Amino acid sequence: MTITTTSTTTSTPAADTGRPHRPLALGSITPRGWLRDQLRLQATGITGQLEAIWPDVGPDSGWLGGPGENWERGPYYLDGLIPLAHVLHDDRLLALATPWIEWILGSQRDDGFFGPAGNDDWWPRMVALKVLTQHADATGDDRVAPFLERYFRHQLVSLPTRPLTSWGRARGADNALSVWWLHERTGADWLLDLVDLLAAQTLPWDDYLAGELITGPARTFSHRTHGPNVAMGLKTGAVAALRDRDLRGHVGRTEASFAALDRWHGQANGWFSGDEWLGGREATAGIETCQVVEMMFTEAVHAQVYGRGVDGDRLESLAYNLLPASSDPEMRGHQYHQQANQVEVSVARREWSFSSDDAGIFGLEPHFGCCTANLHQGWPKFVAHLWLRDDDGLRVVAYAPSAVETTVDDDAVSITVDTEYPFEETVTIRVSTERTAPFALRLRIPGWASTGGDGGAAPGADDADGVRLTVGGVPVALAAQGGEPGLPVVDGYVTLERDWSSAGDVVLVLPMRARVVRRERQAAAVRLGPLTMVYSPGERWVEHVGAPGIGEWEVHAQQSWNWALAEVGHAPDWRVTRGVVSGAPWSLQGRRGAPVVLHAPGARATEWRMSGAQADLPPFSPVLDHGPDDDLKLVPYGSARVRVTEFPVIGNWRDIDDPGEPRGR
Repeated sequence: MTITTTSTTTSTPAADTGRPHRPLALGSITPRGWLRDQLRLQATGITGQLEAIWPDVGPDSGWLGGPGENWERGPYYLDGLIPLAHVLHDDRLLALATPWIEWILGSQRDDGFFGPAGNDDWWPRMVALKVLTQHADATGDDRVAPFLERYFRHQLVSLPTRPLTSWGRARGADNALSVWWLHERTGADWLLDLVDLLAAQTLPWDDYLAGELITGPARTFSHRTHGPNVAMGLKTGAVAALRDRDLRGHVGRTEASFAALDRWHGQANGWFSGDEWLGGREATAGIETCQVVEMMFTEAVHAQVYGRGVDGDRLESLAYNLLPASSDPEMRGHQYHQQANQVEVSVARREWSFSSDDAGIFGLEPHFGCCTANLHQGWPKFVAHLWLRDDDGLRVVAYAPSAVETTVDDDAVSITVDTEYPFEETVTIRVSTERTAPFALRLRIPGWASTGGDGGAAPGADDADGVRLTVGGVPVALAAQGGEPGLPVVDGYVTLERDWSSAGDVVLVLPMRARVVRRERQAAAVRLGPLTMVYSPGERWVEHVGAPGIGEWEVHAQQSWNWALAEVGHAPDWRVTRGVVSGAPWSLQGRRGAPVVLHAPGARATEWRMSGAQADLPPFSPVLDHGPDDDLKLVPYGSARVRVTEFPVIGNWRDIDDPGEPRGR
């Protein structure tokens, strides 16, 4: 939707400003199928009820003009409420959001500053800016652009003598993104001066992460080792690339940062630890919910700037593993920290880098309220960033059941995505348009579908079980498969350019075969497509009577959890069974259980025991003392709130090229 501004700056917007791959207007993409079910759970659960059950975002909030909390919690909540309301087109949620938007817009002073009078921190206003730009994208509210112009002029004058500090200095890239939003609409050159000023006052994240990163769990506080700060800071290079256009250089530095985080803090679920502070590589280190949702937003920014398939791979990895795991299946409560090996959810001492004993339970406000306010952005922003606009068409960032209503040039285009991905392998895309001029549709080919690119044993993409693509029933060959002639896969994308008015269905089949990733002590983690697969010993949910909010729960195992994997070299041949996706998609409860199950050979690791309230470190492999062989049923990480993700191994790892021997990397 085009937004009419009342800016007094006379500049012609430049076509090449801003993000190379542009987001669609909020509300253009809507969820369908299991994804809609998930967002409805959020809308009727924690997000839809939060104002009534949590005073920090109630009528006394400082962001509604009241005497209550006036720092980050109101803006955090809105940063999820606004996109959730618009992707669902939910009138009740829109009505909840309206008083907040009106108060913020009405709070601006003559000098351009805005927000609660009792708090002048730059940081919460950075979140409020994101709220306003999303609101304007969805509604066309022409008050937002001049509001931002007045505030950004205030920042340009004030920041030299009142610079970013503390949280704002760590998260300045978020402020810069909102400046870019206005620049893309006005082309005003002075906004670039503000971009440069913000960059100069923001922590140089890639310098730290790639070259100076702490090599074990943090023991004292630093903004550079705070997990959510790291997740936000990882977008700093991409935001800088909008200004200097050094895409190659910033991609290299971003990847060096990811590599260092994985080397020193990488978890079996594929992400870096952060139980408040960076926590090392052990499977019992935690990951904060704020870190999960902020990392998702960072990956969406990477996709917009860098335009690579790996950015979508990473976004799916978060959305289909860590995000659902952070809440109970019905989205009534959340954890502050989740663990890869999480065999008991309880109030008890764990070796977090910094957190209280209740940080792992599911509830309204375990440990601290930042995640209570911030969790809401995860699912709706995922929906909003499923697709992007290119100069010559559209591209898929992540696969999920959804619908798109947009334009190419001035021609209306509707797209429907029918799939139960990531629980199944087939994605069907239907394009409806009266436009006969060709345009590009770019499909992401996940790295795991062709190369085993997450470090696991490759699933054999060069054979008949590789990626399959048809348009209108006609096969389309991909040059990436077996070196045969066909369409090239460039940066993880294949481009289909044609007249879509009569092209027929696009059907993409992404075969999912198990991949095994080697960990410390010769332990193993297992992937199936974008899913991390785990062992669930069953769940016994115990409610805390009289808890605040909707409820508060511990979760305990129903049977033994201490299992080891066997025959890891034959993982691509492990059997997969699939069922129906329920109305609570990320649940193990009910008679159907998980919608996808991977059957792996394994046995009890009899000497692997508890260490206090959590699993001890996996014993060194190969495990010599174990029970009889059994069929170990692995389920999606996001479905299991009690789980084992990092397993000891029975038998030796062998070179993957050794015929007849167990293989892995």
